[in-house]
This record gives sequence, structure tokens and C-alpha cells, in this order.
Amino acid sequence: MTRILCITGGSRGIGAATARLAARQGYAVVVGYLGRRDAAEALVAEIVAAGGQARALQVDVAQEASVQAFFRA
Repeated sequence: MTRILCITGGSRGIGAATARLAARQGYAVVVGYLGRRDAAEALVAEIVAAGGQARALQVDVAQEASVQAFFRA
């Protein structure tokens, strides 16, 4: 079974560092972002190029429906 780690605010800073570390440890990573799609997609490309699994999804944690959609996806 694949372990999945969802990180909101994952496109830069501490979130991005956590995503990289988790991917190196075998997690499939979901990088949540609000407005920095370019940064999230660049991080996903970096993780995939290193042999990991990752996906970028937009999420607004202030909106319940957005969070629910994030976890459904």
C-alpha cells in the first residue's frame, strides 16, 4: 500500500522541504498550493525526476469545500 502525505502550503519553504524529505522516504506526496501553481508544479517535477511520486492540487484551507475536494482528489 502506498503511503500518501498531503502537505498544504507545500509549494515553498518548510512545506517544500517536507515534501522532498517525504518523497525520499517513499511517500507519494500531494503538494497543496493556493496561488503559486508554478512553484508547486516545479516541486512536483523535481520529485518525479528524482524517482518519487507527487501531484500538485490547489486548495484554500479557509474554505471547507476546497479542503474536502482536495482530499477527494
